[in-house]
Amino acid sequence: MKVTISVIKADIGGYVGHSSTHPEVVAKVEEYAKAGVEKGTLLDASVITCGDDIAIVMTHTKGKDNEEIHKLAWDAFVAGTEVAKKLKLYGAGQDLLADAFSGNVKGMGPGVAEMEIEERKSEPFIVYFADKTSPSAWNLALYEMFADPMNTAGLVIDPSMHDGFTFEVMDVYSGKAVKLETPRELYDLLVFIGATSRYVVRAVYRNRDGEIAAVASTQKLSLMAGRYVGKDDPVLIVRCQSGFPAVGEALEPFARPWLVEGWMRGSHTGPLMPVSFKEAKPTRFDGPPRVIAAGYQLCEGKLVGPNDLFDDPAFDDARNRCALLANQLRRQGIFEPHRLPPEEMEYTTLPKVLEKLKDRFVDIGEPEAKAPGSGEGEIHE
Repeated sequence: MKVTISVIKADIGGYVGHSSTHPEVVAKVEEYAKAGVEKGTLLDASVITCGDDIAIVMTHTKGKDNEEIHKLAWDAFVAGTEVAKKLKLYGAGQDLLADAFSGNVKGMGPGVAEMEIEERKSEPFIVYFADKTSPSAWNLALYEMFADPMNTAGLVIDPSMHDGFTFEVMDVYSGKAVKLETPRELYDLLVFIGATSRYVVRAVYRNRDGEIAAVASTQKLSLMAGRYVGKDDPVLIVRCQSGFPAVGEALEPFARPWLVEGWMRGSHTGPLMPVSFKEAKPTRFDGPPRVIAAGYQLCEGKLVGPNDLFDDPAFDDARNRCALLANQLRRQGIFEPHRLPPEEMEYTTLPKVLEKLKDRFVDIGEPEAKAPGSGEGEIHE
């Protein structure tokens, strides 16, 4: 039996500010998810939260991009938004960019990650869920999980993984994607996914049979809305064991923190902190960015879990390092590199300030420099 795992998330109201989710809002979303199981639309469902975001983890047999599944999630978030509005929660319904459902939630605000699989004898997978960051936050982690033998020993010693994996990389501005095979095209891959402001890993496939290994949400809210409405807070599904990274290999990248874009007002660089479910409540400067790891076993389409995989003292050092990095970055205040560069600030107040002052800029006789991304070396339209 082919089973589809669909993870759809949205920010429909923060409690308090952007720090957490209100129990009544979560309960309303859970009510809709449970009803979907009872009606037979879903095989199973699980609702998880990270910061002020809610995700519905669903299993079903209807395939990817199914209208009925997406509408169930949309209706759940709309109902949750109504509860958030009654409680006057901050940013109620901010991720719901459309007035009505139109067949698919893609492009309507919520983040989506889906994969259709043939359930194995044992089917463990992890749903990573981050708050106060963007889809590119997964780039480094996915590279290490599926292409770095220093992280994933199975790439060397497991025959079923030894042929490597192919990465599907998306240009978030053009909407186009390219597939790059590792290890053969590893350096080409890194050219793109190291440019996190533009390129994101959308999916990963096993080379020997093309089997789906991981899939991430790639929706960027500011590009859809044309203004800043909150960060994207992405989700990621990673299959584990038996031809895929072991659970421990899939978790290992998060033991050494790295910097991601997001944090306060989606306009700052900060360390991605791996936390337990109960600690997924970013408060300091609305952060720093958080990530949880919800582990599941799939059993005849049913979800066994979630297991809180970052609830482990082995990640304490990563959390401490994140706190130190946060201190150092906060010392920069509104100055770069803590604040994001201008090209990432185009949906904030920066364009309005430039417009207001444009007539006060005068020529001082210096040679005109070319804007980033223009002139020689340009490889994309």
